[in-house]
Amino acid sequence: MKMRIEKDSMGELEVSENALYGAQTQRAINNFPVSDERMPEAFIRSLILIKAAAARANQNLECITPEQSAAIQNACDDLLNDKNLMQHFPVDVYQTGSGTSSNMNANEVIATLATKYHDLNINPNDHVNYGQSSNDVIPSAIHVSATLELAGHLLPALEHLKSTIINKGKALAGYTKTGRTHLMDAMPVRLDQTFHAWAAQLQDNIDNLTYIQSKTMQLAQGGTAVGTGINAHPKFAALFAEELSTLTKVKFVPGSNFFALIGSQDTAVALSGQLKAVAVTYMKIANDLRWMNSGPLAGLGEITLQALQPGSSIMPGKVNPVIPEATAMVAAQVIGNDAAITIGGQSGNFELNVMLPMIAKNLLDSIKLLANSGQLLADSAIETLSVNEAKLNEALHRNPILVTALNPIIGYAKAAEIAKKAYKEGRPVVDVAEEETELSRDELLSLLDPAKLTHGGL
Repeated sequence: MKMRIEKDSMGELEVSENALYGAQTQRAINNFPVSDERMPEAFIRSLILIKAAAARANQNLECITPEQSAAIQNACDDLLNDKNLMQHFPVDVYQTGSGTSSNMNANEVIATLATKYHDLNINPNDHVNYGQSSNDVIPSAIHVSATLELAGHLLPALEHLKSTIINKGKALAGYTKTGRTHLMDAMPVRLDQTFHAWAAQLQDNIDNLTYIQSKTMQLAQGGTAVGTGINAHPKFAALFAEELSTLTKVKFVPGSNFFALIGSQDTAVALSGQLKAVAVTYMKIANDLRWMNSGPLAGLGEITLQALQPGSSIMPGKVNPVIPEATAMVAAQVIGNDAAITIGGQSGNFELNVMLPMIAKNLLDSIKLLANSGQLLADSAIETLSVNEAKLNEALHRNPILVTALNPIIGYAKAAEIAKKAYKEGRPVVDVAEEETELSRDELLSLLDPAKLTHGGL
């Protein structure tokens, strides 16, 4: 590999001849051979958008020239349209806790492109990073990338999953099944009631994420090093937010307190907590589907999920619930990511949080995992499942717990006696109740009709 010599405030070092980045990025490559994991692309794109918005704001404030601003903006546009964007951003996630290496990586790459194509001497620090610090850029990039990924991917995926569940529930409204509590037989429910319960959980998650999204739209940009705004124009923060809003079509605003946004990551922790709640909802839906699909002979076998691939390398004909299983693993990973983010949020030492890259990576990974798996769960599990009506009815009318409907008439003790006898003798509860009470068979059939019992007070 051909090398060139680059210089920074610490001296000279070799950099690949073809690399767009410079000395500070190379030092980070040398210093942090930790994971081979780079910052998420969504984060890098948000970082570039921040640089473009800053250039526009600084031009309007006459802090850099129109030519310098245009060069920086054009370089940012080139990067955002580059299909091989990530080759220019090799810094490991596990780097300096402020994310300075990633900020300088962006500054150097943008400066190189701006200088190369516009015949200007664009400096990474003096021009691209003007009025900025890694300490406000990286927290802002976390908020910007999370906001855009929520709006562009996760919230639409959740809406799609919710609507798919609601529509499927409506289509299955005529089916009644044995309800279960403690995994034991309970009073009957309709399939649409089960599905609409899942949809209600998802709506709660959507509402909560939308609220937190209003917090991620508040940015630290303008606070610079410690929150005081040193070296930034007094009007920079507000104008920057306007320019970024124009670029993204999302209404970003300056935070009400830069010290809080730079010294803590409370909003990211709150968002991660809500992503964990989404994961818990996914786990609930996935496990319900797995149980209902279990069998098909020795399990519940109430539904059949779409067969997507052979389920065993040794047992011919076996088919497994692969989409719910993948969803459950996503849920587990998101819960793990939340634990790391929570610890990261505790690392706000005085005026700066020092686990920013890890927080950014885990937060965006969680959003991506939940968005992708939610889409799969909707399209390849919920939408395509079928109901095994005969299997539903096999246990439904024999369920001794149906006797609960007779409590107001014959009392709990007598109803329990009938249920126990029905269990012991393996007989339908209506037959035992006919023998043990003075109610006629027609009355019992009406009182113990599973479909009627699903209505209750709802």
